[in-house]
Amino acid sequence: MPSQAHLDDRRAKLARLLGARPALIAAGVPRPRNYAANQYPFRASSHFLYLFGMPLRGAMGVYDGSAFTLYLPDPHPGQALWEGAPPTPQQLAAATGCEVRPFARLAASLRGRAVATLPAPDLETCLEQSRMLGREIRPGNVDVLDVPLAEALISLRLQHDAAAVAELRLAAEATEAAHRAGMAATRAGRRAWTVRAAMEAELAERGMTTAYPSIVTPHGEILHSERSDQELADGDLLLADVGAETRAGWAGDVTRTWPVSGRFSPTQRDLYALVLEAQRQAIAAVTPGTRYRNVHRLAAQALAAGLVSLGILRGDPIALAEDGVVALLFPHGVGHLLGLDVHDMEDLGDRAGYAPGRQRATQFGLSALRLDRDLLPGMAVTIEPGLYLSPAILDDPGLARLAGDRLNRSRLAQFHDVRGIRIEDDVLVTETGREVLTAGIPKSVDEIETAVGLG
Repeated sequence: MPSQAHLDDRRAKLARLLGARPALIAAGVPRPRNYAANQYPFRASSHFLYLFGMPLRGAMGVYDGSAFTLYLPDPHPGQALWEGAPPTPQQLAAATGCEVRPFARLAASLRGRAVATLPAPDLETCLEQSRMLGREIRPGNVDVLDVPLAEALISLRLQHDAAAVAELRLAAEATEAAHRAGMAATRAGRRAWTVRAAMEAELAERGMTTAYPSIVTPHGEILHSERSDQELADGDLLLADVGAETRAGWAGDVTRTWPVSGRFSPTQRDLYALVLEAQRQAIAAVTPGTRYRNVHRLAAQALAAGLVSLGILRGDPIALAEDGVVALLFPHGVGHLLGLDVHDMEDLGDRAGYAPGRQRATQFGLSALRLDRDLLPGMAVTIEPGLYLSPAILDDPGLARLAGDRLNRSRLAQFHDVRGIRIEDDVLVTETGREVLTAGIPKSVDEIETAVGLG
């Protein structure tokens, strides 16, 4: 958890950026799963966690132009019985370094002032923000963001401070344990959810949860598959995209792909080697000053070169990458920002991920790139190239015309025992290069074949 000194420093930096302009940052409230008393576990908004460090349900933090104050709702009558006694205002003030006041005093403190804010993740809190500030605020509406506040928080959160890096390391350590457990638990005849349970148990043992819904599936061609009910068979590749979230809310995000049998087939090995080499080249390109879009292009070109060498694609690898042909097999971006959000600050839209003056491309594949900034020391990104034999893409007539005869479908069919392969690591940009925070997770063919089925 961040210390009070780290929180004080973050708020002081934000205050300098905002000057005398007041701002409100909402934590949000729990959301019901199906009826009011059955709620999802509460997770405060990331901007609130960044500045105040604690998941305080219903809280709002206010900067009045000179100091920060926390406004908290009163405990409900049965809270001590059902949930335990909440911290006292004095305890919260000591932990956060902020004055703590009753929520009932908030509206009066805002009345008649032009207060900046950002939408909370939930509708209920946005309605409360709208009522108090006298303008419409809706979750996910990036078109009406308070731009100076959004830009100030982006400038702070893009480059992680020491407390944030420490949390990212904790997330990486837990994520490594989860992936090793998943590899060890893999057996033909088991369900994918058994492997998923083994992975998530490692996080629970550390008091953590997942940073996003885990993807553990033999159908890796479905990029965000929600199903883990499939029975695993010899010959399958299992794709596991699982990342820890620390108790302070910081994310890990790692994908590994391994053979259920413990041994890659020759065709699986060939395609796995292509993805691994593309990832190696992309990680090596992560240096201060490098444009992230160029890291994506490098990965796409490396994949294209490998696919040409295997006879799956025809033509010049650079042209195959630039024309979008390789996107038929690699349809997403090479990665994204990582921090308190697994796709960090995407609640602010492309304002966070794209530098001023840069916009998303419209070309298939490249349009899915979530980040186009020049890398800076302290930034954390994922590097996650992949190859997918997706019927949703390969059977699309429009996309097929894009490839023409540059895609050798008869040769591709010889790799029928591959559905999807993705290899993803978390990378911190340093002053001189990069540090792979998740380097301890098995990734080479030999490492993976040794790790699978040990449990």
